[in-house]
Amino acid sequence: MRIFVAFEGLCESFDISSDHKVKDVKRMIKDYFHVPLSEDKQGRRYLELMYSGAVLKDSWILADVGISVSSTIKCVVKEEDKPIFYVLNAVTHEKMTIMGEIYLLASKVSQLKTLITLKCGFPNSIYCLRTPEGREMYDCNTLSDYQLDIGATLHLDVWDGWKEFLTGCLFGNKPKVQHYLSKEEPVLKYQKKVALYIAAFFGHLQLSTWLLKKGTSPTEAVGVHPYREWCQENNHPDVSKCPVHAAAEAGQLMMLKAFVNYSVLCLECQNSTGRTPLQLCIQHRHKNCVLYLVTKLWSVVSSPNFSLPMKIYIKLKLWLLKVQNNIRTKKRGHQTAVFRTRVGDTVLVDGFTKSGMTSKGFYLATMKDAGSRSYTLPTLNNQLQHGQVACKLTISKSCSKETTLKLPPVGDTKKSTNSEQLQQQKKKNRKKNVHLSGEENMDQNMCLARVPLPPISVLRPPYYYSIPHAKFLLNPSLESFAEHSGRTPRENAIYCLAVASAFKEKPWLQQLGIARTLAKKSICKPVH
Repeated sequence: MRIFVAFEGLCESFDISSDHKVKDVKRMIKDYFHVPLSEDKQGRRYLELMYSGAVLKDSWILADVGISVSSTIKCVVKEEDKPIFYVLNAVTHEKMTIMGEIYLLASKVSQLKTLITLKCGFPNSIYCLRTPEGREMYDCNTLSDYQLDIGATLHLDVWDGWKEFLTGCLFGNKPKVQHYLSKEEPVLKYQKKVALYIAAFFGHLQLSTWLLKKGTSPTEAVGVHPYREWCQENNHPDVSKCPVHAAAEAGQLMMLKAFVNYSVLCLECQNSTGRTPLQLCIQHRHKNCVLYLVTKLWSVVSSPNFSLPMKIYIKLKLWLLKVQNNIRTKKRGHQTAVFRTRVGDTVLVDGFTKSGMTSKGFYLATMKDAGSRSYTLPTLNNQLQHGQVACKLTISKSCSKETTLKLPPVGDTKKSTNSEQLQQQKKKNRKKNVHLSGEENMDQNMCLARVPLPPISVLRPPYYYSIPHAKFLLNPSLESFAEHSGRTPRENAIYCLAVASAFKEKPWLQQLGIARTLAKKSICKPVH
């Protein structure tokens, strides 16, 4: 049959067979128009055929999708850039695509983490990146130092025992977040700041309201994990970002309103590069957020005796807070500690200690901590006194204590016989329950057998006699069809209807005809 192909203002005719596939037609068009096609690591250039509003797939047969004689197919050349990296998130188990040029390989790992944070909403200090081989990537190194190829899959790992906590933050599940908070005070404070950051990025108002009531400020930087207090020189610049910056970058208008109502200092809160939430909203083109922040910045704060512009009011408030902090430091005797860590606290240093970011679950991490404690078992001294056995067990912790476990007398066998009788009685009751449930199933089957079913001829499809080996279709379960096609009859019907609905320019009855043709072919193929 002859069809027409419209390509870049030209319309040429092609003689094809009804059994030809779409990929065969693409090959003919490429040879006729001398179209240069390519596919490499950075991108690909390919042909795309469209008919009746649907994009034709390479495996489709032209006659099956309703392409008849004198049909016109539109052909276009498309170019697609491939991601330079893939990042597998250990919390959500999703792959993120990182687009960019090959020059990204010469940049530092810290720049890549900045792009990842804008995609996943995690603060930089709660995760690390690993190569496909499992090597940890440090912020100060360049990507080329790890000899990565274009299209490589990196792994994003979080702190051990944090997966459940971060999952609750992503979905705004306040009870789950509360359940998996740490018992250590410094880590607990850090987790609250992380939770408010993620809630601001995804717009979870309920979770953020609870955190604000607990005293977590939207203008306070997330910072780093308390275990990394001694690595301040290698910190990522974005650790100074606040939850209000995350809300501005994500364009969460309701979160910005909640933060500004909590504290007007959010309007002038600056990140590591000196940008305010208004500048971040302009950079990411969030129009509604820009209009709200501009209105707030140019408003007036009124009091009973005077009124001040918002900018001057914010400056006065910042000055007062600075004075209050100076007074507090003077009362403490001018002693300001550089580090907040104390003797006995855990410290993790890159390259010297074992990494604490391996994405272990909460229970695995707690079991590991419990296993690290030392327990000393002394020699057992069994003493038989008055028919009783005494056993002393000493456990060495911070302070050793001796506990005596008393067992019942050996000669007293009445209780043991009573327990054996109870167990035998329970087994008999279970057998009775099984017997009763079997009788109930028999009664249900008898009731179902009384329901009259239509004759088998009614259940036969209209094309029953036109398909060879039609006995194959009489199987009520259609297990053979599912084995050959990989889909159940219902799933196959849904798939065919979905494919036919892509031809939007065709009437519904013609779409239904395409679906019936596809369903018939999908049944004939496994039969033959």
